[in-house]
Amino acid sequence: MANPTAVHWQAAKGVLRYLSGTANYGISFGSASPGLAAYCDADYAGDIDTRRSTTAYVFILNGGAVSWSSRLQQTVAASTTEAEYMAAAAAIKESLWISKLLSDLHIDSGITTIQADSQSAIKLLKHPVFSMRSKHIDVIYHFARERVARKEVTFTYTKTDHMVADALTKPVPVTKFQFCRAAMGVTSCS
Repeated sequence: MANPTAVHWQAAKGVLRYLSGTANYGISFGSASPGLAAYCDADYAGDIDTRRSTTAYVFILNGGAVSWSSRLQQTVAASTTEAEYMAAAAAIKESLWISKLLSDLHIDSGITTIQADSQSAIKLLKHPVFSMRSKHIDVIYHFARERVARKEVTFTYTKTDHMVADALTKPVPVTKFQFCRAAMGVTSCS
């Protein structure tokens, strides 16, 4: 940054305090149910400058997070459904890569089930009907429909209270953060 201000300095100190307070945390595996679990989520227009949504996903293998992402979407979503649909497409891409990696390691992961908290996005993925409401969704995200139709991945609904990827899309209360952290297999090593 060319011209840092007092606000930037305070933010940097906050990050350093966080890192110092979590230095003894790590990801542990094997403590939860075996297999691959996946969660995807999006906020809607969360960036106050660009109004872009944040896409997040997390993949958990044998109780520990093995892949996760939280980033702004490349385009502005016109609706919550579109933002969640774009997040689902990103999660599907990652799911296909992880499945291929596990296959190369001779680990059978089966069909990945991705959990999402948007019933409308799940419906759009499972039942690709044309409607005026979904017509504007960019074609680049429709590969997701094909992967669901081919049964390469499935989607199930999970309540927002149980959405592990929530902590990657927006600030959450302490109890929700602790739930998400534990679900990802992040534990204190001391």
